[in-house]
Amino acid sequence: MARPQLRSEPNLRELLGGRSGAIDATLPVAAFVVGLSVGQAGAWVSPVAWGCGAAVVATVALGAVRIARGGRPRAVVFGLLGVAVAAVVALVTGRAVDFFLVRIVSNAVSATAWAVSIVVRWPLLGMVVGALLGQRTRWHRDRDLVRGYQRASWVWVGQYAVRLAVFLPLYFADAALALGIAQTALTWPLVAVCVAMSWPLVRGALPAGHPGIRRPVRPPQQ
Repeated sequence: MARPQLRSEPNLRELLGGRSGAIDATLPVAAFVVGLSVGQAGAWVSPVAWGCGAAVVATVALGAVRIARGGRPRAVVFGLLGVAVAAVVALVTGRAVDFFLVRIVSNAVSATAWAVSIVVRWPLLGMVVGALLGQRTRWHRDRDLVRGYQRASWVWVGQYAVRLAVFLPLYFADAALALGIAQTALTWPLVAVCVAMSWPLVRGALPAGHPGIRRPVRPPQQ
């Protein structure tokens, strides 16, 4: 039997970040790879400096576009800060692969945090969606929603694990260009897969007649 209330459910792609989030994550890395390639062609500045400079410039330009279109300045600042820290690490060590060290550590921390959140029954996907829907922690009173968010959160753990499985060997092999290409290729596709798989997993955990993620159900009084 069809559940018409599901039509009014929010689009998880919009809630969790769509094309704009993918562009924000991939453009600085792509710019770094291009700059690094230009620098290796014999430019008077070191390849690492070329790559870092290109990444920072691309991030600043992207941030200006976001602000001009009404984006949140805080998000722009955090994005620029992340790229700046990555650039400083690479410039200090002089190793191009260290530009990706911050993201590698971030993926490892994220995988751990998401997995722990599932085990303690406070899945991070529920925290994120609940905050975006203005529910705070009301969703946690709904056992079916908690179960759905737990199932879907494993998909997000998987994306971080896949990245680490690819990134770490390339990092230790000092393959900066390959690592940059891999990071660019494994950002938007994996996020798209996670977003596409999350909603069916959450919805599949909800019993017939459940009003959906917008309206968590309180447990019956004992």
